[in-house]
Amino acid sequence: MSVQQHKAEAPINLICMIITVSDTRIFETDKSGKLIKSLLDDYSCTVKDYLIVRDEYEEILEAIKKGCANEEIDVILLNGGTGIAKRDVTIEAVQSLLEKELTGFGEIFRMLSYTEDIGSAAIMSRAIAGVANDTAIFSMPGSSGAVSLAMKKMILLEMAHVVREIRKDHQVK
Repeated sequence: MSVQQHKAEAPINLICMIITVSDTRIFETDKSGKLIKSLLDDYSCTVKDYLIVRDEYEEILEAIKKGCANEEIDVILLNGGTGIAKRDVTIEAVQSLLEKELTGFGEIFRMLSYTEDIGSAAIMSRAIAGVANDTAIFSMPGSSGAVSLAMKKMILLEMAHVVREIRKDHQVK
């Protein structure tokens, strides 16, 4: 089957969870979380849950586990806490839960960041995606520019395809 055929068979109405990781943002000031929600709304996705958690490993882990435990949620989208400072532990929390990592997501994100946005500072950009408990997870930096880049150039184009592939395993049984 071709990629186009896979995408044609992908689900249309995805249910998503947004997790913003920040020690300073609140819902009123969370530009990146709002941007994710707006873009998901434009793609006819339903946002089932939207959380802001502190940049604490256990809090991030618990929020992701909450989303993965909810059978309705197809996709978890995280933003923030991906830098290289000691407090930035989102990548480590996500990575600890993944059963399968989509390594190309981080690689392509950095390539796009380098060529279209921030140049050589892209070496400090960390992004990760994968699957945990039959849930697609995408984690991106918290700047609205990074969120826009990741969502428009990759996530919105592929998340239904990713969910289709996850669900495929259940259809075979």
